Amino acid sequence: MLDKLFSEITINGKTLKNRCVVNPLLTNFCEEDGTCTERFAAYHEAKAKGGFGMIVTENVAVTSVAKGYQWIPGLWKEEHIPGFKAMTDRIHQYGTVVIAQLNHPGRQASEKFAKAQSWAPSAIPDPYHNREMPHEMTIEEIHKTVADFGDAARRAKEAGFDGVELHGAHGYMIPQFLSLYTNKRTDEYGGDLFNRMKFLMEIIADVREKCGGDFILGYRFSADERVTGGLTIEDTKAVVPYLDEAGVDYFNVSIAVNATDDQMIPSMYYRHGYQADYAKEIKDMTDKPVIVVGRINDTRIANSLLLSGKADLIGFARQSLTDPETPNKAQAGRFEEIRKCVGCLHGCVDHIDNGYPASCELNPLVGHESDPEYQTVKTEQPKNVMVIGAGPGGMQAAIAAAECGHHVKVYDSDRWAGGQYRIASIPPGKGEIASFLCWQVNELKKLNVPVILNTTVTREMVLAEKPDVVIAATGVTPIVPKKIPGVENANVVLGQDVLTGAANTGDRCVVVGGGLVGVEVANHLASLLKDVTVVEMREGIAMDESPAPRKDLLRDLANNGAKAYTETSVQEITDHSVIVSGRHNEEIPADSVVLAIGRVSNTALADALAAEGVDVRVIGDAKQPALAGAAIREGYLLGRHL
Repeated sequence: MLDKLFSEITINGKTLKNRCVVNPLLTNFCEEDGTCTERFAAYHEAKAKGGFGMIVTENVAVTSVAKGYQWIPGLWKEEHIPGFKAMTDRIHQYGTVVIAQLNHPGRQASEKFAKAQSWAPSAIPDPYHNREMPHEMTIEEIHKTVADFGDAARRAKEAGFDGVELHGAHGYMIPQFLSLYTNKRTDEYGGDLFNRMKFLMEIIADVREKCGGDFILGYRFSADERVTGGLTIEDTKAVVPYLDEAGVDYFNVSIAVNATDDQMIPSMYYRHGYQADYAKEIKDMTDKPVIVVGRINDTRIANSLLLSGKADLIGFARQSLTDPETPNKAQAGRFEEIRKCVGCLHGCVDHIDNGYPASCELNPLVGHESDPEYQTVKTEQPKNVMVIGAGPGGMQAAIAAAECGHHVKVYDSDRWAGGQYRIASIPPGKGEIASFLCWQVNELKKLNVPVILNTTVTREMVLAEKPDVVIAATGVTPIVPKKIPGVENANVVLGQDVLTGAANTGDRCVVVGGGLVGVEVANHLASLLKDVTVVEMREGIAMDESPAPRKDLLRDLANNGAKAYTETSVQEITDHSVIVSGRHNEEIPADSVVLAIGRVSNTALADALAAEGVDVRVIGDAKQPALAGAAIREGYLLGRHL
């Protein structure tokens, strides 16, 4: 079924066992001086063990000042070589090719981490990161940087890497020279496209001179920067033949820069393989292998893209994070066992942007592959475990406990498993969340864990069952602000009831609360052609969402015709309207008023059981309302340490 995806392909003498590629993802797993760590090595080894044909590391700094993040890997000194050699040896034992992506961030470097002013072709600061004004490079500094790339490539070869990939995408130094968006020079490195290519061409020549012709040299680039004045697909197509002739062995095609980051690192609002047409345009220009990226999390879609002739290899970046065993499972036909990335960006992007190590909302093991606390150890004293609540945290706790040999039962009052996370899958663009819940249900089935739905657990039931441990994953209850006059009127409904279909609405809807839940409810209603107004007290809406998906959500909301009143509060709800004050002072006509103001933890049952002396462990929203990832990690660890 997946013959093309699992066929071999040769790149400059190196044969890949399949066409599944781990594309670069920032992790912040290395030492501050760029040294490889056990955490970094184990993270990559897990992907090799999981069956990927080629791994491309995150961007490796070519100098000590080429740092946009604190804990990125480095190859700027000889002392870096042994650590990475140990890592590549571990990867090679699985027959996986490993490539070091070399990078200099240019104006996107951080003075805080690099301990020096950033360098760039022109003195133009990066507007996205609000970085400091960069130093405009002299000719001598350009030559030095070219040599830095070549020297780093030589060290990569000595460290056992099969090749290097030059990072020419996403607005870093190489594309800063190529793009008129960032290059305003009037010397031999500026002006027309041929001059702007000079920096890149010199790097390629230096790498080839220092590493030889039998060392893989790839190039990653944004085929279109998707920004006014930036590189277009036609610009890029003009460059490709020169790179081909200069000895580039493969092309790794992406799009966008930081100013268009929602297109660069797509959220769940983007379709799978949305960048494939760009890859096809490059593939039509060259006989060298082309890697396609763009929210590809399904091996069957990946195989289809290859058969369509749009690319030669598939870049699974975040999917390799969510499930490093994706290739092995797919090749064995165990598709239901593949845990799919849902494009939330919470762990892989938000953590990095906020200065933390990378994680995955759905896979707590990321970054802890060799951490004893996260390993599964069979218990010598199995316990009877009762899990109350089949949300993502409760189910993850049940999976972990069963894997350790405990006897587990899961109960939920709803007719569906999933809790609040299932409700979160209902608004437009969020449907893929359900795939993770399906994965959890399947894992429980494999482990012979009964999931008993439509059952409200009571204190008496627990006391009669006499479990050794109760895991209370009882979730939350929506807040109803009693102080608002009219809040108990018949036309007032809860946001979660609107999403589940438990409550219907009229054509004119006012959503009270402009957090993520409220805005998603509003978008859901607007997509049903309702006249929707969101009322929010803060200065913006969906402020608790990640930046890129927030941009996508607000764009969708506007396209669906919904309105938002910010810095505005509800004074009264009548049978046919909502009276508001603040930035907007008016009476908004409303057939239905939808509450999405917040949630409080459900702890009544846990408190009652604790009073009876029952060993109760409270997790997830029942402990503290938060994102699903917090509950999943909590359940994962609790189930392993009962």
